[in-house]
Amino acid sequence: MAAQAQEQTHDTITTTRAARRADAGTIRLSQRDIDGLLLCGEHYGAPFDLLALALRVPPDRVPAIVARWRRAGYAATGRLGPGPAWCWLTRTGMTETGLGFPATRPALGRLAHIRAVLAARLWMQAGPAWAAGHPWWHSERRLRADTPAAGRRAHLADAEIHWPSLPGSPYAGQVWALEAELTPKPVDRTARIMTGLLSPMRYAQVIYLTAPAARLVVSRAAAALPPGDQARLTIRELPAAAFTPEPPR
Repeated sequence: MAAQAQEQTHDTITTTRAARRADAGTIRLSQRDIDGLLLCGEHYGAPFDLLALALRVPPDRVPAIVARWRRAGYAATGRLGPGPAWCWLTRTGMTETGLGFPATRPALGRLAHIRAVLAARLWMQAGPAWAAGHPWWHSERRLRADTPAAGRRAHLADAEIHWPSLPGSPYAGQVWALEAELTPKPVDRTARIMTGLLSPMRYAQVIYLTAPAARLVVSRAAAALPPGDQARLTIRELPAAAFTPEPPR
């Protein structure tokens, strides 16, 4: 009996070791991991401080979380400019999440804009209307993937917000456009973009979130619109998190 027990124990240990070898190099993904990877993929990438907000973890937890993603081959990280490090998906990460977008590092010239749009998303998702209405965010990357090349001559919104047809929802069935405006454009160009988004009834609402430098131009362009279009346009300030934090002194 003792010999038989020893043999069974040996078989169990061998099986366990084999299972561990088969599982080597993989990680167990939580829903938080999946949400974070999808967020990075949809937004071209994410700076660590905003990723902490999205994952609802202390900022000092983020390096360990993204290190696990790197070990699995899903993500890459690095310092791309002033401020916190960034995380973006590799080709494997894009494949595993099912997004299928090109696996490229965020372009340096777009870092500020990518950050602003992601901060706008997190700010809106933290509001009571979002919790009550259960809308979903349709990112710029998804919009570009959905739009044929010939149709991209028209201005694409930085994001769409789709409201489901829930009973009692004040926005049931509506689609909103969101624009994050960091720098001022010519007034005429801004007005043309607004007119294109507002007609022919593409969106129930168009929301402009602006930096202080762009606020005057956006307001002037909006004031030139017909009254009916002005009623469907909302101008607000970008949340503070939209701007790269100053390094500690």
